[in-house]
Amino acid sequence: MNCPLCNTQLETRADKYYFICSTCDARVKDKKYYLTPEQEKCRYEEHNNNVKDMCYQNFTAPITKTILQKFNLKHSGLDYGCGTGPVISTILQKKGYNVKLYDPLFHPDEGYLDHHYDYIFSCEVFEHFYQPATEIKKLISLLKPQGYLLFMTHLYDENTNFQNWYYRNDPTHVFIFTAKTINYIAENFNLSLEKLDNRLIIFKKISEKKV
Repeated sequence: MNCPLCNTQLETRADKYYFICSTCDARVKDKKYYLTPEQEKCRYEEHNNNVKDMCYQNFTAPITKTILQKFNLKHSGLDYGCGTGPVISTILQKKGYNVKLYDPLFHPDEGYLDHHYDYIFSCEVFEHFYQPATEIKKLISLLKPQGYLLFMTHLYDENTNFQNWYYRNDPTHVFIFTAKTINYIAENFNLSLEKLDNRLIIFKKISEKKV
């Protein structure tokens, strides 16, 4: 099995379920432990993501506040992987922001592919990517020049007990990032890392140089 981000052959194991990528440092779940699509959907439907829940709003606030500070009503955004409770886009839309939603299971309208965006955001989504390189390249292609990609995920570091960690033990999680993984993405996907703060990562698309 190769790393789905950098294509390095995976040899070292973190445990029975996960490999450690020697290039990008991601923790990559062994394919034989993937859930079926039916199991995965059932798991997501168990999430209590009520858009009116203040705890949920507070949890997603780092993305919401950043968008409100950096963008205005003229900008276009995409909530990628919005899930069953699109709290961020709901708050933004109530304020008049132009935000489209997409989720392969719960908002499967692929019309989002027909547009380009000033910003794309995902909360607790990237750790579910079976093919992170493919997904990231697609999102970058949908950004306007100098557009922003914002996402929240819990990064692994050596101070975390991996065996007991809730992120590792969530059966829907298949790709876990570290700070080194984030820097690898910036260096190899034509992105500028604007922020790496706790769980919030912000990339800016670097305009391609004209030849």
